[in-house]
Amino acid sequence: MNSTVLVFNCGSSSLKYQLVEMPTERLLAGGEAQRIGPKTDRPAQIVHSCGGATRTVKVPMVSHEAAFVEVMKLIAADAVPDIIAHRVVHGGSYFSGPTLLTEEVLARLEEIQDLAPVHNPPATELVRICSKRYPEVPEVLVFDTAFHATIPSYARDYALPRYLREDLGIRKYGFHGTSHEYVAMEAARFLGKPLHRLNAVSCHLGSGGASLCAIVGGSSVDNTMGFSPLQGLVMSTRSGDLDPTVATRLLAAEWGDSKAVERILNKRSGVLGLTGTSGDIRDALSRSKHHRKGRAHDAVEFYLWRLTKYLGSYIAVVGAPDAIIFTDTIGESVPTIRAAACAHLRPFGVELDEARNESAEELPCDIATKESAVRLLVIHTNEELAIARKSYGLLTEELRRLPK
Repeated sequence: MNSTVLVFNCGSSSLKYQLVEMPTERLLAGGEAQRIGPKTDRPAQIVHSCGGATRTVKVPMVSHEAAFVEVMKLIAADAVPDIIAHRVVHGGSYFSGPTLLTEEVLARLEEIQDLAPVHNPPATELVRICSKRYPEVPEVLVFDTAFHATIPSYARDYALPRYLREDLGIRKYGFHGTSHEYVAMEAARFLGKPLHRLNAVSCHLGSGGASLCAIVGGSSVDNTMGFSPLQGLVMSTRSGDLDPTVATRLLAAEWGDSKAVERILNKRSGVLGLTGTSGDIRDALSRSKHHRKGRAHDAVEFYLWRLTKYLGSYIAVVGAPDAIIFTDTIGESVPTIRAAACAHLRPFGVELDEARNESAEELPCDIATKESAVRLLVIHTNEELAIARKSYGLLTEELRRLPK
């Protein structure tokens, strides 16, 4: 039986959406509401696609509720979806899989708002809005942290006293799980092997956030992000790894204001902090081509050093990977980053085909040489489709359990 799944991927100032027919996986409509909230230099707008045509609608959206109303107008005022699905960044220790919304689940969600203060609150607000608008439509929550529930304790826990880890829930949760799981499944399909036999390193390199995932037997065994999305790689505005003493020193400099320190590390660091002008590594790459010295050049070296270091360590964790996967905005579209990341991996049997790398446009594709011991795959990620699959699968399973 076919069902329509309306997927919402909620950001702090954006709202991505897809209306997907399941199980055919036919995309009926989709798009993104941009610049939600206070006025900015450019007007708020919705980029909407349907039937192969794309249009941009400029409309004020002071809140995610206003964005939701405008999105539903574009999808069709009378079209009630069979299932509504939400991407939620942080599931804390409560959620390790797709979850059907109940009052108890909503209460749990309220408890963990502080674990992802930028992303969880607007997602939770949207869950409430949808429940009010469509009380009879089942809602499913899909958590970015869920795929990483299989990370073993020795990789998950921090070397802190047990009472702190248990009482405060301080541990590695990992993020970008929906994307890492999706591209792992696509890689297994591309290579013609079952997912449970796939060993890989997945590189989710976004224009904002970025993380690597070590995958053994189709399951996550480590992720570069940790208790929050701040740990790991150098990102657009996030610092990535740093000595904990740096945070305490900043805390003293900011008169004990932990929120100010978090803003520095999450919003003013990373590529933006290194260049002083842009948080997009593509801008730094462009500038560094013309200026071999300077902040942009240094930022590129910094970014690539951290990426290469983690890639090497994760290859060691996985053992003998079948593939290294590059995905998301930077991973899919910037050959220079892929080439630089692989340049020092020859001792692991990694050999990049430069011509294939430069011409990788029709995805998925393999950009490794025929002789390479590790396949180098470029795969387009589709978090919304992954969420639709999980939500439809959960509801189908629930229906099977009902008494006949």
